[in-house]
Amino acid sequence: MNRTSYCGDLRANHVTTAAKQTLLGWIHSRRDHGGVLFCDLRDRSGLVQIVFQPTRQALLAQAQSLGSEFVVQVTGQLTARPEGTRNSKIPTGDVELIVETLEILNTSKSPPFEISEYSEAGEDVRLRYRYLDLRRPPLQQNIRRRYEVTKTIRRVLGDEGFLEIETPFLTKSTPEGARDFLVPSRMTPGSFYALPQSPQLFKQILMVGGYDKYFQIVRCFRDEDLRADRQPEFTQVDLEMSFVDEQQVESVVERFVGAAFEAILGQGAFPGAVPHMSYDEAMNRFGSDAPDMRYGMELADFSEIVKTSGFQVFAKTVAQGGTVRGITLPAGGSLSRKETDDLTQWANTMGAKGLAWLKWTFTGADSPIAKFFQPGELQSIREKAQANEGDISFFVADSPGVAFKVLGLLRRRLAESRKLIPAGQWKFVWIETFPSFEWDGDTKRWNAVHHPFTSPHAEDWAILRQAVEGGIGDPTKTPLDQVRARAYDLVLNGVEIGGGSIRIHRSEDQALIFKLLQIPPETAQLQFGFLLEALEYGAPPHGGFALGLDRFVALLCGEPSIRDIIAFPKTQKGLDLMSNAPSPVSPFQLRELGIKTTGA
Repeated sequence: MNRTSYCGDLRANHVTTAAKQTLLGWIHSRRDHGGVLFCDLRDRSGLVQIVFQPTRQALLAQAQSLGSEFVVQVTGQLTARPEGTRNSKIPTGDVELIVETLEILNTSKSPPFEISEYSEAGEDVRLRYRYLDLRRPPLQQNIRRRYEVTKTIRRVLGDEGFLEIETPFLTKSTPEGARDFLVPSRMTPGSFYALPQSPQLFKQILMVGGYDKYFQIVRCFRDEDLRADRQPEFTQVDLEMSFVDEQQVESVVERFVGAAFEAILGQGAFPGAVPHMSYDEAMNRFGSDAPDMRYGMELADFSEIVKTSGFQVFAKTVAQGGTVRGITLPAGGSLSRKETDDLTQWANTMGAKGLAWLKWTFTGADSPIAKFFQPGELQSIREKAQANEGDISFFVADSPGVAFKVLGLLRRRLAESRKLIPAGQWKFVWIETFPSFEWDGDTKRWNAVHHPFTSPHAEDWAILRQAVEGGIGDPTKTPLDQVRARAYDLVLNGVEIGGGSIRIHRSEDQALIFKLLQIPPETAQLQFGFLLEALEYGAPPHGGFALGLDRFVALLCGEPSIRDIIAFPKTQKGLDLMSNAPSPVSPFQLRELGIKTTGA
Protein backbone atom coordinates (compact mmCIF):
# COMPACT_ATOMS: atom_id res chain seq x y z
CA MET A 1 0.00 0.00 0.00
CA ASN A 2 2.86 2.38 -0.75
CA ARG A 3 1.41 5.46 -2.40
CA THR A 4 3.59 7.25 -4.90
CA SER A 5 1.86 10.60 -4.47
CA TYR A 6 -0.90 12.37 -2.60
CA CYS A 7 -3.97 13.00 -4.75
CA GLY A 8 -3.94 16.77 -4.49
CA ASP A 9 -0.23 17.04 -5.37
CA LEU A 10 -0.50 15.72 -8.93
CA ARG A 11 0.17 18.17 -11.76
CA ALA A 12 0.85 18.14 -15.47
CA ASN A 13 4.60 17.79 -14.85
CA HIS A 14 3.93 14.41 -13.19
CA VAL A 15 2.66 12.95 -16.49
CA THR A 16 5.17 10.39 -17.76
CA THR A 17 5.01 7.06 -19.59
CA ALA A 18 7.87 5.65 -17.54
CA ALA A 19 6.19 5.30 -14.16
CA LYS A 20 2.79 4.52 -12.79
CA GLN A 21 1.06 6.20 -9.85
CA THR A 22 -0.41 4.47 -6.82
CA LEU A 23 -2.97 6.50 -4.90
CA LEU A 24 -4.88 5.88 -1.66
CA GLY A 25 -7.97 7.63 -0.43
CA TRP A 26 -11.74 7.95 -0.31
CA ILE A 27 -14.21 7.99 -3.19
CA HIS A 28 -15.49 11.55 -3.15
CA SER A 29 -17.94 11.27 -6.04
CA ARG A 30 -18.64 9.12 -9.11
CA ARG A 31 -20.07 9.81 -12.59
CA ASP A 32 -21.03 7.09 -15.09
CA HIS A 33 -20.73 8.41 -18.67
CA GLY A 34 -21.92 5.70 -20.97
CA GLY A 35 -19.63 2.90 -19.92
CA VAL A 36 -16.77 5.12 -18.77
CA LEU A 37 -16.75 5.60 -14.98
CA PHE A 38 -15.22 8.76 -13.54
CA CYS A 39 -14.53 9.10 -9.82
CA ASP A 40 -12.95 11.82 -7.73
CA LEU A 41 -10.47 10.31 -5.29
CA ARG A 42 -9.78 12.38 -2.16
CA ASP A 43 -7.14 12.38 0.55
CA ARG A 44 -5.97 15.09 2.94
CA SER A 45 -4.15 16.95 0.14
CA GLY A 46 -7.15 17.31 -2.16
CA LEU A 47 -8.71 15.28 -4.92
CA VAL A 48 -7.93 14.02 -8.42
CA GLN A 49 -10.07 12.43 -11.12
CA ILE A 50 -9.61 8.71 -11.74
CA VAL A 51 -11.03 6.92 -14.81
CA PHE A 52 -12.22 3.34 -15.31
CA GLN A 53 -12.32 2.61 -19.06
CA PRO A 54 -14.52 0.05 -20.88
CA THR A 55 -11.43 -1.67 -22.32
CA ARG A 56 -10.94 -3.24 -18.90
CA GLN A 57 -14.34 -4.84 -18.39
CA ALA A 58 -13.50 -6.80 -15.23
CA LEU A 59 -12.02 -3.71 -13.60
CA LEU A 60 -15.01 -1.59 -14.68
CA ALA A 61 -17.42 -4.15 -13.23
CA GLN A 62 -15.50 -4.09 -9.96
CA ALA A 63 -15.59 -0.27 -9.93
CA GLN A 64 -19.38 -0.23 -10.39
CA SER A 65 -19.68 -1.27 -6.73
CA LEU A 66 -17.87 1.83 -5.50
CA GLY A 67 -19.88 4.10 -3.25
CA SER A 68 -19.31 7.42 -1.54
CA GLU A 69 -16.51 7.29 1.04
CA PHE A 70 -15.28 3.81 0.06
CA VAL A 71 -11.56 3.50 0.87
CA VAL A 72 -9.53 2.34 -2.13
CA GLN A 73 -6.08 1.84 -3.55
CA VAL A 74 -5.67 2.44 -7.27
CA THR A 75 -2.69 2.13 -9.58
CA GLY A 76 -2.50 3.42 -13.13
CA GLN A 77 -1.08 5.81 -15.66
CA LEU A 78 -1.33 9.54 -15.04
CA THR A 79 -2.30 11.35 -18.24
CA ALA A 80 -3.24 14.83 -19.34
CA ARG A 81 -6.96 15.35 -19.60
CA PRO A 82 -8.26 15.65 -23.17
CA GLU A 83 -8.63 19.19 -24.48
CA GLY A 84 -11.95 20.66 -23.45
CA THR A 85 -12.32 18.49 -20.33
CA ARG A 86 -9.84 20.25 -18.07
CA ASN A 87 -11.14 21.64 -14.78
CA SER A 88 -9.60 24.99 -13.83
CA LYS A 89 -11.47 25.01 -10.51
CA ILE A 90 -9.19 22.43 -8.86
CA PRO A 91 -5.35 22.28 -8.75
CA THR A 92 -5.32 18.78 -10.29
CA GLY A 93 -7.72 19.74 -13.07
CA ASP A 94 -5.21 19.20 -15.89
CA VAL A 95 -4.61 15.50 -15.18
CA GLU A 96 -6.43 12.23 -14.52
CA LEU A 97 -5.41 8.72 -13.57
CA ILE A 98 -6.34 5.88 -15.93
CA VAL A 99 -6.90 3.06 -13.44
CA GLU A 100 -5.31 -0.32 -14.10
CA THR A 101 -5.79 -1.97 -10.70
CA LEU A 102 -8.29 -1.36 -7.94
CA GLU A 103 -8.37 -2.68 -4.40
CA ILE A 104 -11.32 -1.82 -2.18
CA LEU A 105 -9.82 -1.49 1.29
CA ASN A 106 -13.10 -0.77 3.02
CA THR A 107 -16.72 0.03 2.28
CA SER A 108 -18.76 2.81 3.86
CA LYS A 109 -22.30 3.42 4.95
CA SER A 110 -23.99 6.35 3.25
CA PRO A 111 -22.73 9.48 5.08
CA PRO A 112 -25.34 11.57 6.93
CA PHE A 113 -24.12 14.70 5.15
CA GLU A 114 -22.08 15.69 2.12
CA ILE A 115 -18.33 15.48 2.65
CA SER A 116 -17.52 18.79 0.99
CA GLU A 117 -17.26 22.51 1.57
CA TYR A 118 -20.90 22.80 0.48
CA SER A 119 -22.35 20.70 3.29
CA GLU A 120 -25.40 22.29 4.90
CA ALA A 121 -25.50 19.96 7.89
CA GLY A 122 -26.17 21.56 11.27
CA GLU A 123 -23.34 21.82 13.77
CA ASP A 124 -24.81 19.22 16.11
CA VAL A 125 -24.86 16.65 13.28
CA ARG A 126 -21.32 17.54 12.26
CA LEU A 127 -20.10 17.20 15.85
CA ARG A 128 -21.95 13.89 16.28
CA TYR A 129 -20.12 12.52 13.22
CA ARG A 130 -16.91 14.48 13.76
CA TYR A 131 -14.80 11.75 12.13
CA LEU A 132 -16.69 12.49 8.89
CA ASP A 133 -16.70 16.24 9.38
CA LEU A 134 -12.92 16.15 9.71
CA ARG A 135 -12.71 14.83 6.14
CA ARG A 136 -14.30 17.97 4.73
CA PRO A 137 -11.83 20.25 2.92
CA PRO A 138 -12.54 23.37 5.05
CA LEU A 139 -11.73 21.57 8.31
CA GLN A 140 -8.73 19.82 6.80
CA GLN A 141 -7.40 23.21 5.69
CA ASN A 142 -8.06 24.72 9.13
CA ILE A 143 -6.26 21.88 10.93
CA ARG A 144 -3.28 22.18 8.56
CA ARG A 145 -3.14 25.92 9.16
CA ARG A 146 -3.23 25.38 12.89
CA TYR A 147 -0.24 23.06 12.56
CA GLU A 148 1.61 25.62 10.42
CA VAL A 149 1.04 28.24 13.12
CA THR A 150 2.35 26.05 15.95
CA LYS A 151 5.30 24.85 13.84
CA THR A 152 6.25 28.45 13.06
CA ILE A 153 5.91 29.57 16.67
CA ARG A 154 8.13 26.74 17.89
CA ARG A 155 10.75 27.60 15.27
CA VAL A 156 10.80 31.34 16.06
CA LEU A 157 10.90 30.91 19.83
CA GLY A 158 13.52 28.18 19.52
CA ASP A 159 15.67 30.55 17.47
CA GLU A 160 15.16 33.21 20.18
CA GLY A 161 16.68 30.87 22.78
CA PHE A 162 13.47 29.73 24.49
CA LEU A 163 13.17 26.27 26.03
CA GLU A 164 9.88 24.40 25.69
CA ILE A 165 9.13 23.00 29.16
CA GLU A 166 6.04 21.06 30.22
CA THR A 167 4.18 21.92 33.41
CA PRO A 168 1.78 19.63 35.34
CA PHE A 169 -1.82 18.91 34.36
CA LEU A 170 -2.59 17.52 37.83
CA THR A 171 -1.98 20.41 40.18
CA LYS A 172 -3.36 22.39 43.11
CA SER A 173 -6.66 24.23 43.02
CA THR A 174 -5.97 27.98 43.13
CA PRO A 175 -8.38 30.86 42.45
CA GLU A 176 -7.75 32.16 38.92
CA GLY A 177 -11.06 33.71 37.93
CA ALA A 178 -13.03 30.63 36.84
CA ARG A 179 -14.10 27.31 38.33
CA ASP A 180 -11.51 24.56 38.40
CA PHE A 181 -12.07 21.12 36.93
CA LEU A 182 -11.37 18.84 39.89
CA VAL A 183 -9.82 15.37 39.73
CA PRO A 184 -10.28 13.13 42.80
CA SER A 185 -7.17 11.41 44.13
CA ARG A 186 -7.60 7.67 44.75
CA MET A 187 -4.38 7.47 46.75
CA THR A 188 -5.29 10.44 48.98
CA PRO A 189 -9.00 9.97 49.73
CA GLY A 190 -10.95 13.20 50.13
CA SER A 191 -8.30 15.26 48.29
CA PHE A 192 -8.42 16.58 44.76
CA TYR A 193 -6.12 17.71 42.01
CA ALA A 194 -7.22 20.57 39.75
CA LEU A 195 -6.66 20.83 36.03
CA PRO A 196 -4.73 24.08 35.41
CA GLN A 197 -6.56 27.17 34.19
CA SER A 198 -3.11 28.32 33.07
CA PRO A 199 0.51 27.47 33.93
CA GLN A 200 0.81 30.86 35.69
CA LEU A 201 2.36 29.74 38.98
CA PHE A 202 4.61 27.12 37.43
CA LYS A 203 6.07 29.42 34.81
CA GLN A 204 6.93 31.91 37.55
CA ILE A 205 8.56 29.05 39.47
CA LEU A 206 10.62 28.28 36.35
CA MET A 207 11.91 31.86 36.40
CA VAL A 208 13.00 31.35 40.02
CA GLY A 209 14.64 28.12 38.84
CA GLY A 210 16.82 30.05 36.38
CA TYR A 211 15.14 29.11 33.07
CA ASP A 212 14.99 32.68 31.86
CA LYS A 213 13.24 31.95 28.55
CA TYR A 214 10.40 29.43 28.81
CA PHE A 215 7.54 28.66 26.46
CA GLN A 216 4.90 25.99 26.10
CA ILE A 217 2.01 25.31 23.74
CA VAL A 218 -0.22 24.10 26.52
CA ARG A 219 -3.73 22.85 27.22
CA CYS A 220 -5.68 24.82 29.82
CA PHE A 221 -9.01 24.06 31.50
CA ARG A 222 -11.79 26.29 32.82
CA ASP A 223 -15.19 25.18 34.02
CA GLU A 224 -17.24 28.15 32.83
CA ASP A 225 -20.25 28.88 30.63
CA LEU A 226 -19.36 28.53 26.97
CA ARG A 227 -19.92 30.53 23.80
CA ALA A 228 -18.61 30.50 20.23
CA ASP A 229 -15.09 31.63 21.21
CA ARG A 230 -14.78 29.63 24.44
CA GLN A 231 -14.18 25.95 25.22
CA PRO A 232 -13.73 24.11 28.55
CA GLU A 233 -10.32 22.97 27.31
CA PHE A 234 -8.29 25.32 25.16
CA THR A 235 -4.75 25.89 23.99
CA GLN A 236 -2.48 28.84 24.62
CA VAL A 237 1.04 29.75 23.63
CA ASP A 238 2.52 30.49 27.04
CA LEU A 239 5.87 32.19 27.63
CA GLU A 240 7.80 33.79 30.46
CA MET A 241 11.07 35.73 30.51
CA SER A 242 13.41 37.00 33.22
CA PHE A 243 15.12 40.40 33.43
CA VAL A 244 12.72 42.05 30.96
CA ASP A 245 10.35 44.99 30.74
CA GLU A 246 7.07 45.34 28.84
CA GLN A 247 8.68 46.40 25.58
CA GLN A 248 11.03 43.41 25.49
CA VAL A 249 8.18 40.93 26.03
CA GLU A 250 6.02 42.66 23.42
CA SER A 251 8.88 42.63 20.92
CA VAL A 252 9.24 38.84 21.20
CA VAL A 253 5.47 38.41 20.88
CA GLU A 254 5.35 40.55 17.74
CA ARG A 255 8.08 38.45 16.15
CA PHE A 256 6.43 35.07 16.70
CA VAL A 257 2.90 36.34 16.01
CA GLY A 258 4.11 38.10 12.87
CA ALA A 259 5.88 34.98 11.61
CA ALA A 260 2.80 32.82 12.27
CA PHE A 261 0.59 35.42 10.62
CA GLU A 262 2.70 35.38 7.46
CA ALA A 263 2.93 31.58 7.46
CA ILE A 264 -0.82 31.53 6.81
CA LEU A 265 -1.50 34.75 4.91
CA GLY A 266 1.75 35.13 2.98
CA GLN A 267 4.98 37.06 3.16
CA GLY A 268 4.44 40.72 3.92
CA ALA A 269 0.92 40.23 5.29
CA PHE A 270 1.87 41.21 8.84
CA PRO A 271 1.31 44.99 9.09
CA GLY A 272 4.60 45.63 10.93
CA ALA A 273 5.25 47.39 14.23
CA VAL A 274 2.11 47.23 16.34
CA PRO A 275 0.81 50.58 17.67
CA HIS A 276 0.27 51.13 21.40
CA MET A 277 -2.76 52.60 23.16
CA SER A 278 -3.57 53.14 26.82
CA TYR A 279 -6.60 51.51 28.41
CA ASP A 280 -8.14 54.93 29.08
CA GLU A 281 -7.73 56.03 25.47
CA ALA A 282 -9.26 52.79 24.19
CA MET A 283 -12.30 53.14 26.44
CA ASN A 284 -12.81 56.82 25.64
CA ARG A 285 -12.46 56.36 21.88
CA PHE A 286 -14.02 52.93 21.34
CA GLY A 287 -15.88 51.96 24.51
CA SER A 288 -13.84 48.75 24.67
CA ASP A 289 -10.45 47.55 25.86
CA ALA A 290 -10.33 45.38 22.71
CA PRO A 291 -11.06 48.01 20.04
CA ASP A 292 -11.67 47.17 16.40
CA MET A 293 -9.78 49.87 14.56
CA ARG A 294 -10.80 48.89 11.03
CA TYR A 295 -13.66 51.40 11.01
CA GLY A 296 -14.60 54.73 12.59
CA MET A 297 -17.65 55.63 14.68
CA GLU A 298 -15.50 56.63 17.65
CA LEU A 299 -17.16 57.73 20.87
CA ALA A 300 -17.50 61.42 21.75
CA ASP A 301 -18.13 63.03 25.14
CA PHE A 302 -21.09 65.46 25.11
CA SER A 303 -21.29 65.99 28.88
CA GLU A 304 -20.06 69.59 28.89
CA ILE A 305 -22.42 70.59 26.08
CA VAL A 306 -25.59 69.12 27.59
CA LYS A 307 -25.06 69.66 31.33
CA THR A 308 -27.15 72.86 31.29
CA SER A 309 -29.54 71.83 28.53
CA GLY A 310 -33.31 71.57 28.86
CA PHE A 311 -33.17 67.81 28.33
CA GLN A 312 -33.26 66.76 31.96
CA VAL A 313 -32.24 63.13 31.31
CA PHE A 314 -28.86 64.39 30.12
CA ALA A 315 -28.51 67.31 32.52
CA LYS A 316 -29.34 65.29 35.65
CA THR A 317 -27.02 62.47 34.67
CA VAL A 318 -24.08 64.87 34.39
CA ALA A 319 -25.06 66.65 37.64
CA GLN A 320 -25.02 63.30 39.45
CA GLY A 321 -21.50 62.48 38.27
CA GLY A 322 -22.46 60.49 35.20
CA THR A 323 -21.56 61.06 31.58
CA VAL A 324 -23.25 61.52 28.20
CA ARG A 325 -21.42 59.78 25.38
CA GLY A 326 -22.39 59.05 21.81
CA ILE A 327 -21.45 57.64 18.43
CA THR A 328 -22.47 58.70 14.94
CA LEU A 329 -23.51 56.27 12.22
CA PRO A 330 -22.65 57.58 8.74
CA ALA A 331 -25.71 57.68 6.47
CA GLY A 332 -27.71 56.22 9.34
CA GLY A 333 -30.54 58.67 8.83
CA SER A 334 -32.21 56.04 6.67
CA LEU A 335 -32.94 53.94 9.77
CA SER A 336 -36.66 53.59 10.32
CA ARG A 337 -38.38 54.45 13.58
CA LYS A 338 -38.89 50.73 14.19
CA GLU A 339 -35.16 50.14 13.77
CA THR A 340 -34.25 52.89 16.24
CA ASP A 341 -36.88 51.55 18.68
CA ASP A 342 -35.38 48.06 18.36
CA LEU A 343 -31.92 49.46 19.10
CA THR A 344 -33.29 51.25 22.15
CA GLN A 345 -34.83 48.04 23.44
CA TRP A 346 -31.56 46.20 22.82
CA ALA A 347 -29.61 48.91 24.71
CA ASN A 348 -31.94 48.40 27.68
CA THR A 349 -31.10 44.70 27.75
CA MET A 350 -27.40 45.65 27.77
CA GLY A 351 -27.87 47.74 30.93
CA ALA A 352 -28.57 51.23 29.60
CA LYS A 353 -31.50 53.26 30.89
CA GLY A 354 -32.22 54.32 27.33
CA LEU A 355 -30.77 55.21 23.94
CA ALA A 356 -31.40 58.71 22.61
CA TRP A 357 -30.80 59.69 18.99
CA LEU A 358 -30.66 62.66 16.65
CA LYS A 359 -31.00 62.39 12.87
CA TRP A 360 -29.16 65.16 11.07
CA THR A 361 -31.14 66.59 8.15
CA PHE A 362 -30.89 69.55 5.78
CA THR A 363 -33.05 71.59 8.14
CA GLY A 364 -31.36 70.55 11.38
CA ALA A 365 -31.99 67.75 13.88
CA ASP A 366 -34.93 65.37 13.66
CA SER A 367 -35.75 63.53 16.89
CA PRO A 368 -38.29 63.55 19.71
CA ILE A 369 -35.59 65.04 21.97
CA ALA A 370 -34.51 67.83 19.57
CA LYS A 371 -37.07 70.27 21.02
CA PHE A 372 -35.31 70.23 24.40
CA PHE A 373 -32.11 71.82 23.03
CA GLN A 374 -31.34 75.34 21.97
CA PRO A 375 -30.18 75.81 18.35
CA GLY A 376 -26.68 76.63 19.58
CA GLU A 377 -26.59 73.45 21.67
CA LEU A 378 -27.67 71.33 18.69
CA GLN A 379 -24.98 72.93 16.57
CA SER A 380 -22.33 72.19 19.23
CA ILE A 381 -23.54 68.59 19.50
CA ARG A 382 -23.35 68.20 15.71
CA GLU A 383 -19.84 69.64 15.58
CA LYS A 384 -18.68 67.40 18.44
CA ALA A 385 -20.23 64.38 16.69
CA GLN A 386 -18.67 65.42 13.36
CA ALA A 387 -22.03 64.55 11.84
CA ASN A 388 -23.00 65.25 8.25
CA GLU A 389 -26.40 65.49 6.65
CA GLY A 390 -27.97 62.04 6.57
CA ASP A 391 -26.09 60.75 9.63
CA ILE A 392 -27.62 59.67 12.94
CA SER A 393 -26.07 60.10 16.39
CA PHE A 394 -26.87 57.81 19.32
CA PHE A 395 -26.41 58.82 22.97
CA VAL A 396 -26.20 57.00 26.31
CA ALA A 397 -26.52 58.93 29.57
CA ASP A 398 -25.29 56.81 32.46
CA SER A 399 -22.23 55.95 34.52
CA PRO A 400 -19.04 55.85 32.44
CA GLY A 401 -18.86 52.06 32.75
CA VAL A 402 -22.37 51.54 31.36
CA ALA A 403 -21.95 54.18 28.64
CA PHE A 404 -18.69 52.63 27.44
CA LYS A 405 -20.07 49.11 27.47
CA VAL A 406 -23.30 49.87 25.60
CA LEU A 407 -21.80 52.21 23.02
CA GLY A 408 -18.87 49.88 22.42
CA LEU A 409 -21.28 47.02 21.71
CA LEU A 410 -23.55 49.30 19.66
CA ARG A 411 -20.59 50.44 17.57
CA ARG A 412 -19.80 46.82 16.66
CA ARG A 413 -23.45 45.91 16.09
CA LEU A 414 -23.98 48.81 13.68
CA ALA A 415 -20.70 48.19 11.84
CA GLU A 416 -21.63 44.55 11.27
CA SER A 417 -25.25 45.16 10.30
CA ARG A 418 -24.41 48.07 7.98
CA LYS A 419 -21.39 46.25 6.50
CA LEU A 420 -18.95 49.01 7.46
CA ILE A 421 -16.05 46.64 8.25
CA PRO A 422 -13.55 46.58 5.35
CA ALA A 423 -12.73 43.09 4.09
CA GLY A 424 -9.14 41.88 4.13
CA GLN A 425 -7.85 44.39 6.68
CA TRP A 426 -5.83 43.42 9.75
CA LYS A 427 -5.42 45.88 12.61
CA PHE A 428 -3.25 44.96 15.60
CA VAL A 429 -2.92 47.16 18.69
CA TRP A 430 -1.31 46.82 22.11
CA ILE A 431 -3.56 47.97 24.97
CA GLU A 432 -1.56 48.96 28.05
CA THR A 433 -1.75 50.74 31.42
CA PHE A 434 -4.82 48.89 32.64
CA PRO A 435 -6.17 49.64 36.11
CA SER A 436 -4.77 47.20 38.65
CA PHE A 437 -7.87 47.01 40.83
CA GLU A 438 -11.63 47.42 40.58
CA TRP A 439 -14.15 47.93 43.37
CA ASP A 440 -16.79 45.23 43.89
CA GLY A 441 -19.83 46.95 45.36
CA ASP A 442 -21.46 43.65 46.31
CA THR A 443 -18.60 42.23 48.38
CA LYS A 444 -17.30 45.68 49.42
CA ARG A 445 -13.73 44.85 48.50
CA TRP A 446 -11.14 45.48 45.81
CA ASN A 447 -10.44 42.81 43.19
CA ALA A 448 -7.43 42.39 40.90
CA VAL A 449 -8.38 43.22 37.30
CA HIS A 450 -5.90 40.72 35.84
CA HIS A 451 -4.49 38.49 38.58
CA PRO A 452 -2.84 39.26 41.92
CA PHE A 453 0.67 38.53 40.59
CA THR A 454 0.64 41.49 38.16
CA SER A 455 3.02 44.26 39.18
CA PRO A 456 1.73 47.83 39.47
CA HIS A 457 3.74 50.68 37.96
CA ALA A 458 6.73 51.57 40.13
CA GLU A 459 5.46 55.07 40.93
CA ASP A 460 2.07 53.70 42.08
CA TRP A 461 3.40 51.59 44.94
CA ALA A 462 3.11 54.68 47.16
CA ILE A 463 -0.69 54.61 46.69
CA LEU A 464 -0.73 50.95 47.71
CA ARG A 465 1.30 51.51 50.86
CA GLN A 466 -0.88 54.48 51.76
CA ALA A 467 -3.95 52.28 51.29
CA VAL A 468 -2.62 49.70 53.73
CA GLU A 469 -2.24 52.42 56.34
CA GLY A 470 -5.68 53.89 55.59
CA GLY A 471 -9.11 52.40 54.92
CA ILE A 472 -8.75 49.54 52.46
CA GLY A 473 -12.49 48.94 52.43
CA ASP A 474 -13.47 52.53 51.58
CA PRO A 475 -13.11 53.36 47.85
CA THR A 476 -13.53 57.09 48.56
CA LYS A 477 -10.48 57.09 50.85
CA THR A 478 -8.41 54.53 48.96
CA PRO A 479 -8.02 55.42 45.26
CA LEU A 480 -6.82 51.98 44.22
CA ASP A 481 -8.57 52.44 40.87
CA GLN A 482 -5.81 54.92 40.06
CA VAL A 483 -3.12 52.24 40.38
CA ARG A 484 -1.88 51.21 36.94
CA ALA A 485 -0.93 47.65 36.11
CA ARG A 486 2.14 46.69 34.12
CA ALA A 487 -0.19 44.62 31.95
CA TYR A 488 -0.64 44.48 28.20
CA ASP A 489 -3.13 42.87 25.81
CA LEU A 490 -2.65 42.20 22.11
CA VAL A 491 -5.81 42.91 20.11
CA LEU A 492 -6.48 41.90 16.50
CA ASN A 493 -9.54 43.25 14.67
CA GLY A 494 -11.40 43.85 17.90
CA VAL A 495 -10.52 40.50 19.48
CA GLU A 496 -8.13 40.11 22.39
CA ILE A 497 -5.85 37.30 21.21
CA GLY A 498 -3.50 37.36 24.19
CA GLY A 499 -2.26 39.20 27.21
CA GLY A 500 0.39 39.29 29.87
CA SER A 501 2.13 41.37 32.47
CA ILE A 502 5.29 42.05 34.39
CA ARG A 503 5.02 40.03 37.61
CA ILE A 504 5.66 40.84 41.25
CA HIS A 505 8.98 39.21 42.16
CA ARG A 506 9.49 40.30 45.78
CA SER A 507 7.68 38.33 48.49
CA GLU A 508 7.01 41.41 50.63
CA ASP A 509 5.37 43.18 47.67
CA GLN A 510 3.23 40.14 46.94
CA ALA A 511 2.16 40.01 50.59
CA LEU A 512 1.14 43.67 50.36
CA ILE A 513 -1.10 42.96 47.36
CA PHE A 514 -2.76 40.04 49.14
CA LYS A 515 -3.43 42.32 52.12
CA LEU A 516 -5.07 44.94 49.88
CA LEU A 517 -7.24 42.22 48.34
CA GLN A 518 -8.17 41.14 51.88
CA ILE A 519 -6.73 37.67 51.40
CA PRO A 520 -5.66 36.54 54.91
CA PRO A 521 -2.04 35.33 55.24
CA GLU A 522 -3.19 31.81 56.12
CA THR A 523 -5.40 31.70 53.00
CA ALA A 524 -2.61 33.03 50.80
CA GLN A 525 -0.26 30.43 52.24
CA LEU A 526 -2.78 27.65 51.67
CA GLN A 527 -3.45 28.63 48.05
CA PHE A 528 -0.13 30.06 46.86
CA GLY A 529 2.34 28.95 49.53
CA PHE A 530 4.82 27.29 47.19
CA LEU A 531 5.08 30.41 45.02
CA LEU A 532 5.39 32.77 47.99
CA GLU A 533 8.16 30.62 49.40
CA ALA A 534 9.95 30.53 46.04
CA LEU A 535 9.90 34.35 45.86
CA GLU A 536 12.00 34.41 49.04
CA TYR A 537 14.89 32.63 47.29
CA GLY A 538 16.21 35.22 44.87
CA ALA A 539 13.36 35.45 42.35
CA PRO A 540 14.44 37.57 39.35
CA PRO A 541 12.28 40.30 37.80
CA HIS A 542 10.15 38.56 35.18
CA GLY A 543 7.15 38.89 32.91
CA GLY A 544 5.24 36.90 30.36
CA PHE A 545 2.47 36.53 27.87
CA ALA A 546 -0.17 34.00 26.80
CA LEU A 547 -1.63 33.87 23.28
CA GLY A 548 -5.02 32.22 22.79
CA LEU A 549 -4.06 29.85 19.98
CA ASP A 550 -7.61 28.75 19.13
CA ARG A 551 -8.90 32.30 18.77
CA PHE A 552 -5.84 33.46 16.82
CA VAL A 553 -6.05 30.60 14.29
CA ALA A 554 -9.83 31.09 13.94
CA LEU A 555 -9.24 34.72 12.96
CA LEU A 556 -6.57 33.76 10.42
CA CYS A 557 -8.91 31.13 8.93
CA GLY A 558 -11.88 33.51 8.83
CA GLU A 559 -13.91 31.25 11.10
CA PRO A 560 -16.46 32.87 13.45
CA SER A 561 -16.25 29.93 15.87
CA ILE A 562 -13.15 28.34 17.37
CA ARG A 563 -14.92 24.97 17.14
CA ASP A 564 -14.02 24.85 13.44
CA ILE A 565 -10.29 24.97 14.08
CA ILE A 566 -10.28 22.38 16.90
CA ALA A 567 -10.22 18.72 15.93
CA PHE A 568 -12.56 17.53 18.69
CA PRO A 569 -14.45 20.46 20.25
CA LYS A 570 -17.28 20.52 22.75
CA THR A 571 -20.72 22.09 22.29
CA GLN A 572 -21.80 25.25 24.11
CA LYS A 573 -23.03 22.96 26.89
CA GLY A 574 -19.62 21.32 27.19
CA LEU A 575 -20.73 18.08 25.55
CA ASP A 576 -18.73 15.85 23.22
CA LEU A 577 -21.50 14.57 20.97
CA MET A 578 -19.23 12.03 19.28
CA SER A 579 -17.97 10.22 22.39
CA ASN A 580 -20.99 11.13 24.56
CA ALA A 581 -18.86 12.77 27.24
CA PRO A 582 -19.36 13.61 30.03
CA SER A 583 -21.09 10.40 31.05
CA PRO A 584 -21.76 8.42 34.24
CA VAL A 585 -19.06 6.08 35.54
CA SER A 586 -19.46 2.74 37.24
CA PRO A 587 -20.26 2.45 40.98
CA PHE A 588 -17.00 0.51 41.36
CA GLN A 589 -14.97 3.51 40.11
CA LEU A 590 -16.78 5.81 42.51
CA ARG A 591 -16.21 3.46 45.45
CA GLU A 592 -12.47 3.37 44.68
CA LEU A 593 -12.43 7.16 44.87
CA GLY A 594 -14.59 7.32 47.99
CA ILE A 595 -17.23 9.39 46.19
CA LYS A 596 -21.01 9.25 46.42
CA THR A 597 -23.23 11.14 43.97
CA THR A 598 -26.40 12.88 45.06
CA GLY A 599 -28.09 12.64 41.64
CA ALA A 600 -29.52 15.42 39.51
